[in-house]
Amino acid sequence: MTPSPRLAGRVALITGASRGLGAAIARRYAAEGAHVVLMARTQGALEEVDDQIRAAGGTATLLPFDLRHADELEKVGPALYQRFGRLDILVGAAAMLGGLSPVGHYTIKDWNNVMAVNVTANWRLIRTFDLLLRQSDAGRAIFVTCDMARSATPYWGAYAASKAALEQMALTWAAEVGRTTALRVNLVDPGIMATRLRAEAFPGEEASQHPSPDLLTDPFVTLASPDHQGNGEILRRAEG
Repeated sequence: MTPSPRLAGRVALITGASRGLGAAIARRYAAEGAHVVLMARTQGALEEVDDQIRAAGGTATLLPFDLRHADELEKVGPALYQRFGRLDILVGAAAMLGGLSPVGHYTIKDWNNVMAVNVTANWRLIRTFDLLLRQSDAGRAIFVTCDMARSATPYWGAYAASKAALEQMALTWAAEVGRTTALRVNLVDPGIMATRLRAEAFPGEEASQHPSPDLLTDPFVTLASPDHQGNGEILRRAEG
């Protein structure tokens, strides 16, 4: 017997959905029965993911958007409400490395861009989607973190600081909503995987030695499922 889709009828928005982990989560959610709203900067790349989802029998809506334009994010919540009447799942998968550098040597532009994408954009998403997610019968918000948030590794200062800030912001939000609403807020640390961000950090590394993001989507389905009640968790993939 084929198992029932775990996210049937849910509406999910995924940032960074044009490639890497975000695209993998979008494909998996669509396969699990969700209608996925794909948010990323590049229209053409979003269309490729959309084609893959539709070819597999899923449905998607494209939302081309540069997360660095944070003020415009305030309009996304009302727009989704008008279109769907609700949002059940938010996944913040978009991330920017910003290069590797001694802390004092980052350019202001690079530092600000990392913080804008990895922290401020997620805060803006919380602002615009908080009410919609609370109105869902089982609202779920999931953010992607990294062990760099909990280690002091030379030259990773901007990225590490942004992920540490993201973790505390998400966990604080979880503590605020967990007792009085059906909304659950959690994080996933998927570990090392073959992504463009990894290739940027380690350009000489052979990508095939790391798992594809498509193999790492199980925790995102678990945390998005209406029957999962955990809140304020960080799910980490154990390295083998």
